Amino acid sequence: MKTTRRQLLALSALALGTALPALPAFAADAKPLVLGFSQVGAESEWRTANSNSIKDAAKQAGITLKFADAQQKQENQVKAIRSFIAQKVDVIAFSPVVESGWDTVLREAKNAKIPVILTDRAVKVSDPSLYVTFIGSDFVEEGRKAGRWLIDWAKKNAPTGEVNIVELQGTVGSAPALDRKRGFEEIIQAEPRLKIVRSQSGDFTRAKGKEVMEAFLKAKDKKIHVLFAHNDDMAIGAIQAIEEAGLKPAKDIAIVSIDGVRGAFQAMAAGKLNVTVECNPMLGPQLMQLAKDVVAGKPVAKRITTEEGVFTADVAAKELPNRKY
Repeated sequence: MKTTRRQLLALSALALGTALPALPAFAADAKPLVLGFSQVGAESEWRTANSNSIKDAAKQAGITLKFADAQQKQENQVKAIRSFIAQKVDVIAFSPVVESGWDTVLREAKNAKIPVILTDRAVKVSDPSLYVTFIGSDFVEEGRKAGRWLIDWAKKNAPTGEVNIVELQGTVGSAPALDRKRGFEEIIQAEPRLKIVRSQSGDFTRAKGKEVMEAFLKAKDKKIHVLFAHNDDMAIGAIQAIEEAGLKPAKDIAIVSIDGVRGAFQAMAAGKLNVTVECNPMLGPQLMQLAKDVVAGKPVAKRITTEEGVFTADVAAKELPNRKY
């Protein structure tokens, strides 16, 4: 039988009548935390920055990341979560495509004693204990910020008469689309002359934003004064449509959007976008720390909100070099 180093030390200690010294733990004994993460997709600059932040932060934190791209389909996310459960990961995190329809799979994770963290987007479930915490932006407040900017703009640029607004909504049923619309409408209802005359989903993509804006512009029954886009990518697509229609974006049609990506700052610097409301995608470091805290059994807040600002065209050129996404 092979005698181990520890056994030899124990025998020596007994012979000498001394205590057995403590030996350092082998590094191989400490297994890295495994995090399963299901991402919505890669539909925008914001989402790409968010994914990169999570991947980079996992490496820096020494966390093994199992990353799944749902390609904007809920069924793909459900499959990914079930796969993470089967693999017995330590923590599951995901940014849900839509708000509803998660009870069953999240209950499966809870039964498997795997904690779940929501990132960026919230869910509506019958039992709030199905997830541990939600980290992300306050989408309703983002909509409010867009509405407040528009009211100030209207007072200065359209003091009288109706202000017709067209709205490019995000993915149907998604938390940011529902909440940004709710927050925006909550604010503009204080000014009855501000009216949303058309509203349609652009799926948070540039191509769809352009396509829907083209349809808005072809309907000649209402002059469009303002475009409210639920994200910058749709706004950038809409800018193309506006220019192709022979109009000047940010002048003939004021444009307010949400996200604060580099492309929006470039558009503002070029005089084609009026304002962007920030939605910070750099959630990776916070997510990794949360995962560690949850596994360690430390108490965490049920809701963690990121801090964000509002950027107008007059500060775009100065701010552009500081943008990390």
